[in-house]
Amino acid sequence: MERFFKPKRVRSGESSNEPNISEPVQNQSCVELNLNDIVSDPGLRKSVEKFDISLRDHVRREYLTRGPCQPIGHMYPKTSFGKQHRSFQDSWYQKFVWLEYSISKDAAFCFWCFLFKTQNKGGRYAEDAFTKTGFNNWKKAMERFNEHIGAVNSCHNDARIQFESFQDQRHSVSNVLRSCGREIDIAYRTRLTAALDVTRFLLKQGLAFRGNDESTSSSNRGNFLELFEWYSQRNTEIFEVVNQNAPANNQLTSPMIQKDLAHACASEITSVIINDIGDNYFSLIVDESRDSSVKEQMGVVLRYVNKEGRVIERFLAIVHVSDTTSLCLKDAIDSLFAQHGLSLSKLRGQGYDGASNMRGEFNGLKALILQENPYAMYIHCFAHQLQLVIVAVAKGNIIVSEFFVYVSMIVNLTGVSCKRRDQLRQIEHDKIVTLLDSGDIISGKGKNQETSLARPGDTRWGSHYLTLLRLSSMWASVIGILGNIQDDATTSDNRGMARGLIDRMNDYEFVFALHLMKYLLGITNDLSLVLQQRDQNIVQAMSLIDTMKSQLQDFREEGWQIILDEVNNFCELNMIPVIDMEDSIAIRGNARRSRRGQTITNFHHYRVEIFCEVVDLIIQEMNNRFSEVSTELLSCIACLDPKKVGDLGSLAQQMVKTGKNTVFPLVYRLIQLALVLPVATASVERVFSAMNIVKTDLRNKMGDEWMNDCLVVYIEKDIFATIENEQILQR
Repeated sequence: MERFFKPKRVRSGESSNEPNISEPVQNQSCVELNLNDIVSDPGLRKSVEKFDISLRDHVRREYLTRGPCQPIGHMYPKTSFGKQHRSFQDSWYQKFVWLEYSISKDAAFCFWCFLFKTQNKGGRYAEDAFTKTGFNNWKKAMERFNEHIGAVNSCHNDARIQFESFQDQRHSVSNVLRSCGREIDIAYRTRLTAALDVTRFLLKQGLAFRGNDESTSSSNRGNFLELFEWYSQRNTEIFEVVNQNAPANNQLTSPMIQKDLAHACASEITSVIINDIGDNYFSLIVDESRDSSVKEQMGVVLRYVNKEGRVIERFLAIVHVSDTTSLCLKDAIDSLFAQHGLSLSKLRGQGYDGASNMRGEFNGLKALILQENPYAMYIHCFAHQLQLVIVAVAKGNIIVSEFFVYVSMIVNLTGVSCKRRDQLRQIEHDKIVTLLDSGDIISGKGKNQETSLARPGDTRWGSHYLTLLRLSSMWASVIGILGNIQDDATTSDNRGMARGLIDRMNDYEFVFALHLMKYLLGITNDLSLVLQQRDQNIVQAMSLIDTMKSQLQDFREEGWQIILDEVNNFCELNMIPVIDMEDSIAIRGNARRSRRGQTITNFHHYRVEIFCEVVDLIIQEMNNRFSEVSTELLSCIACLDPKKVGDLGSLAQQMVKTGKNTVFPLVYRLIQLALVLPVATASVERVFSAMNIVKTDLRNKMGDEWMNDCLVVYIEKDIFATIENEQILQR
């Protein structure tokens, strides 16, 4: 952003090699130029850098007016080179217009490099030979002159570009600003503010900036240019200073300026977050994911208690990592902390999803951070642990495991093609219309929306519950589409599979497993949604876990009849045979006992082998996965006695509001430490969801810094809305 505004005048002792954009006359220094210091002979001149910085452009204009020192017709002295005598030639002036000759030193100089030579840049002959000491090896003059010119990006060519820009008063931005003064400055600011307004809108909405064809003849030049044009057409003040009404080299719509504006927006947001943290303790929440260009990205979220006592989780940055080893992640975090002035000593918690590279006891990221800061307590994401409980139950009981296998087969078979998906939607649509006509259901906002079956995934929170809900509500439609597949499928395998799934869905055991797991997963899903809240705290999370355990225990004792009644009603509604619980069945799964004719009742099979075993398995998994962290944390915050506090977050805010945080600093510090501990990595998961919105397959060429800037603004919209344009423009 510094390039967009007039730079402040620096001290006279500092070097300046760029044309200086002078301040208005009334603000300039009283230093005046002595014209006696403007010497024509290049060998006797004083370097431009030795003049006061406020005079350097004036000096350049004086020399530009006089032109290079080229004494045509002068009797150049001859110098001996072995048996030959050589001298400077007038013809060289025509071939090298930048060439000067010093009569006092009998040497050649470069006029352009004298005026605009870049400091600390130059080749072998671009430093002193053509600017200070002079060149006089006439035998190799042509060779050295060409070497001095050099490549496209040489020191000499840089000086040439600056010379031409300085000389062309009609197109030089600095001279236009100087000559037109405040009017041009206002037009420039108006143009830049308009570009910033367009940038803010696109960043906030997560939209692309560039177009495939941005030429003036293109029908779609990309979001930025099209929106910029639309904006200017509806604002006369902007229209008068953009496009053809603006200098060709000062349009402020180039991709570089777009990225600079976006970076300034993101930097201002990050600065607000860092200032909000201040010297307070904070926690680190980290996860990795691949983007659309198959690059591993590490998302970093900070959790802290702000000055108002509120728990805040803010997105800091997303960083590309070459691999996901713990050492690589640690180096990336150290670099990020150093960049933003954060200290690892202030870290009091670290939350990850439980991957081995994260939570490893010896070489994981958790261990590496604990080596530097033993107070950074590790918390395994509660939502992930809860999902692992569900996965363990889905695989731990043979009947439930078999049930989920059949559910996956149903989802796959009914959704394998667009044709079957359309048939399923149509059958469900016709069913809903019939129920609406009969008055069995009512319509309303958000009701009876089009749905489809979704495959459950071990790593997708709540996916098992959602699948069972939809299967239960779309039962008749699923049976119908399976019947169509049985009748119309082209392969015998699909016809046989469809028939087998229909038979399985009409089995009482399948319906019982469906309702039991739907009820149990409903309890865990509600808890998972609560744990994913940004302001959730560890004390309340532990309390919710204990409440869920008690709820499961009560359900084990009293929920049997509730589930049984629901299953029987569902079977009667869908014409599925209802079994008698007193009937005997052969023992399944044990060949030797089955051969001996041993039997059990249906009541024992469903009550003991399914109902009680599944509920006990969930309770056991909950105890195994949450006992360790609960014990350690309770020992740390025992003096707080969470049972006597309804909401720890509200207590912290009330203490700050009434000033009690300064009266009881140790109590407030204890509350802060409890609140700052992470509960779930949901905020990082949201970052990756946003990443998939911003960096799509069509935008998979986005650079890492550009993507990070876009994500910071897109995610932290609430902070961005409070930042004024002027704050961004000053960056």
